[in-house]
Amino acid sequence: MTRQAKTAKSVIWGVLLMALGLLIPATAMAQDLPTHVDGMTGNAATGKQLYKRFCVGCHGEKGDGLGENANYVTGPYIGVQYTSPLPRNFVLGLFKCRSTPTGSLPLDSDLYDTITRGVYTTYMPSWRGLTPQTRVDLIAYIKTFSDRFKTEKPDKPVPIPAETPDTPDSVKRGEELYQKTLKCFECHGTTGHGDGPSASTLRDNLGNPIKPFAFADGTRFKCGTSDEDLYRIFMTGLDGTPMPSWADYLDANQAWDLVHYLRSLMVLYHPEKAKAAPSKTQKGQ
Repeated sequence: MTRQAKTAKSVIWGVLLMALGLLIPATAMAQDLPTHVDGMTGNAATGKQLYKRFCVGCHGEKGDGLGENANYVTGPYIGVQYTSPLPRNFVLGLFKCRSTPTGSLPLDSDLYDTITRGVYTTYMPSWRGLTPQTRVDLIAYIKTFSDRFKTEKPDKPVPIPAETPDTPDSVKRGEELYQKTLKCFECHGTTGHGDGPSASTLRDNLGNPIKPFAFADGTRFKCGTSDEDLYRIFMTGLDGTPMPSWADYLDANQAWDLVHYLRSLMVLYHPEKAKAAPSKTQKGQ
C-alpha cells in the first residue's frame, strides 16, 4: 500500500471515529427525558448519583423495587398482609399519587410532591430536607426506568371544583355512598379502620398483599393532607392498588359528600389545627 493510500485510510478512520464519538453523546441526549417543575429543569445524570445515595437500597439498581432493603421495609407480616407495601417498581410506570386520570402517567409535579411529602402509612419518607433542585434531578432519573415516559405523555389533571358545604346532610349522604352505594366498607371497614370483610384478600398489581387505608387511625391520607387531596384520590384512584377511580360513578357533589363523611370517621383530625398543604408545587418547599 502506498504512503498516500495509508494516509487516506487513516483519515477515513479518523473521520469515522470522530463521527462515532459525536453520535454517542447525541444518542444519550435523545434518550434524556425533559423534566420540569416550577421553573427547575431536572438533570438525570445528577439524579442518578442522588438515587444511588438515597433510593437504591429500597427501589433497587434497576428501579424494580427489589433493593436489598426491600424485604425489611414492608412492616410486620400479619396473617396474609403486610402493614406496609413493598417499594414502588418504577419500571412499570404506575404511580399511586397523581393528579392525572387513572391509567395515565403522573405529571412531573406529582412525582415532586410525592418525594417531598412521602407516602403516609408506608416506609417512603418525606425528602423535604433535600433541595428543590435535588428532588427534580431525582425525578429526571426515576423517569428513565420506564419506557412509558419515552412513548407517552401525561393526561390533563383531573379538575377539582370548589368544595361544597360540610353539613350534617352532606355527611349523611356520604355515609349512604360509603356503606351502601359504593360499599367502601368491604375494604375499609364499617367504621373506617381498614378491617372490612375483603381486607385480607386484597393484592396489588404484582400480587402482593396490601392493606386498605384506615381512615379512623390517622389525620392525613397516603397522597396528601387536605380535603382536595382526598377528592383527587377518589377521582384518580391509586394505580397499582385495588383502590379504583370513582370518576365514572360519582359527580362532584357526591365526591364532596364522601369526603365529608370520611372526615367524620377520622377521630384524630382537628380541622382548626390542620393547615392544608398546597397541592400546587411551590419552589422552596
